[in-house]
Amino acid sequence: MIDESMPILLVEDDYNDVLLIKRAFRKADLQPLMSIVSDGDEAISYLLRKGRYADPKRFPIPLLVLLDLKLPRRSGLEVLAWLRKQPELKRLLVVVLTSSQEDSDLDRAYDLGANSYLVKPINFQELVKLVQLIDAYWFKVNQKPQICS
Repeated sequence: MIDESMPILLVEDDYNDVLLIKRAFRKADLQPLMSIVSDGDEAISYLLRKGRYADPKRFPIPLLVLLDLKLPRRSGLEVLAWLRKQPELKRLLVVVLTSSQEDSDLDRAYDLGANSYLVKPINFQELVKLVQLIDAYWFKVNQKPQICS
């Protein structure tokens, strides 16, 4: 089960989606240490531990990144491309969590090294189920790579 020892970075610019995702984790009785950033540049600053994200205790390198694609400043695809070029971060688990059902976005995300591509459900109960599946697969079944931090 996801807990505070399994940090998640949520990269999401829609405040309502942030609230729904956090609520879905609570409803699923999952308590990750979840850091939230709202644009692509902020995600990169977080992962580089720059500026306000310099404290690794408050802002640990995540075990999993939940990455929206449609972000201000730098898109999720641009963040993913940057991430996969970073030797110390390239193995980071990245799950694209987006409302885009465009084949071009899906293909590009996998081309750039996404570990998974999930479409945000419209129904809240379906979102809770999706969060439970994320927990079951990524935190219970999946073998996690070593991440340099």
